[in-house]
Amino acid sequence: MTSFFSLLFIAFSFQAYAITIRIGEKQKQKQIIPALQFANNGDTIIVEKGFYQEGNIILDKSVAFLGEGNPILDGNKKFEVLSVKSNNVTVAGFKIQHSGFATLNDPCGIKVYNSNNVIIQNNIFYDNFFGVYIQYGKNCVIKNNSIIAFGKEEQQIGNGIHCWKSDSLLIIANNISGHRDGIYFEFVTHSVIWRNLSHNNIRYGLHFMFSNDDAYFTNVFKNNGAGVAVMFTKKVTMINNSFEENWGDAAYGLLLKEISDSHISGNKFFYNTSGIYMEGTNRIMVQNNIF
Repeated sequence: MTSFFSLLFIAFSFQAYAITIRIGEKQKQKQIIPALQFANNGDTIIVEKGFYQEGNIILDKSVAFLGEGNPILDGNKKFEVLSVKSNNVTVAGFKIQHSGFATLNDPCGIKVYNSNNVIIQNNIFYDNFFGVYIQYGKNCVIKNNSIIAFGKEEQQIGNGIHCWKSDSLLIIANNISGHRDGIYFEFVTHSVIWRNLSHNNIRYGLHFMFSNDDAYFTNVFKNNGAGVAVMFTKKVTMINNSFEENWGDAAYGLLLKEISDSHISGNKFFYNTSGIYMEGTNRIMVQNNIF
């Protein structure tokens, strides 16, 4: 019992000592990177409206990193703008733009490295190589972000939301355009993609590879090179999505390759070269869709 109350005391003491750090032109702290040195786990960092071009900003503590008035974090087309390297981080309220462009290390607007319980919401991503990238993440949320790029060729742009070897992700209500793939999953499990608009991307609106036990509901995939590709995957639920205006010689509303034990129901396929194309599929339930 004494040990239990000691733990409670430590927890409440930790909360009591959490502070708020403000960064802005009229504040004591005028730049982000120096101010982060004073932050501890549990603190809140508020960045006031302004233009911040500080290279690569690293969040390696469990903090709430909040923008006030959509401050701009600019990578000067040289750097990854924001790197998250801690659990329990929230990033909200920023315009994140002009990351570096490189094919070896995939610089991003925000990249999450081996971290859990990260929330990225209500941000604007503009002209980045990759928008949001999660690798080895768990219980992360990407919600209500605008992710815009201007890619012309697949080799010269990354994906809007790129998730790799992660589990239990929520991808909700994002607007994604101008990337290679709008949303990309590889080795991602037990995750949900819901209410996103993925449009005008070069290759796919959504691309699955080796990602089992996932679901996507009520999304719109419109005017992409092809709508959605699900490959080498099992136990995927695809319900109430719209696949629209995906045209081209090899364009499908939905491409399934080596898929099993999956459910496709209540979807709308409007103005696609082909509605659904299946290759190497087993035990697929397709019902109540509109073509």
